[in-house]
Amino acid sequence: MRLCMFHPNDNPLDRGWVGRIEDDRMLHLAAQTLQSFFLVGGGSRVHAEYPLADVTLLVPVQYPPTVRLFDDSGAFRFANATAVVGPNVPASGTGLSARARVAVVIGAGGEIGGTTAMVEWYDPAEQFDVKRSDFGIVLGPIVVTPDETSGAAFACRLSAGTRAVEGAPAAFSWAEALALAGHRTTLRPGDVIAGPPVVVLDEVGGDAELEVDGIGTLPCALGDSGRAMGTHG
Repeated sequence: MRLCMFHPNDNPLDRGWVGRIEDDRMLHLAAQTLQSFFLVGGGSRVHAEYPLADVTLLVPVQYPPTVRLFDDSGAFRFANATAVVGPNVPASGTGLSARARVAVVIGAGGEIGGTTAMVEWYDPAEQFDVKRSDFGIVLGPIVVTPDETSGAAFACRLSAGTRAVEGAPAAFSWAEALALAGHRTTLRPGDVIAGPPVVVLDEVGGDAELEVDGIGTLPCALGDSGRAMGTHG
């Protein structure tokens, strides 16, 4: 299944509704959040139907319980969960680096609920090291369940203006990542775990876009204020 959070264009909502994309249709599912959809086993009934062109896609998990970003060594660091936003919510400034990642959203029982796209904005000019990627993590908008991603390579194409870089994730064990992330703690529905950066674009001066094979397209916007703007739309 291809899942998301959305709102109809004529009825803007902050958190939105859970939806399932089928061809050019958005099926509104009877679940409050993606987490609750996973907890009931994905059996939520269809509540309504909209043309896909008539809806806006939002961040799939608003304020995740935790966000873990893995590196090439297999270690991870925690990221700022309040910095997670959806497509086209602008991050500040120019000359930023965009780091493309493949991420998973935890579902029921600490297992992978679905796979999605992520762009981590990084500001090399930020004076405080710990704040250089603390302001803009763009997630989604589509989360694809494991039954549709088995064996997928998740090749990535990250573009900004006339520049683009392409690549496929290096060997990475999601099973080991989940085991480490869950060691001596509990993984909760909505937790986000991201694999190492796949491709990076430096000195991005305008909007960027990440395409992940098997997942979809994640548009990322840049604004001109001093911090990430908007809410979680």
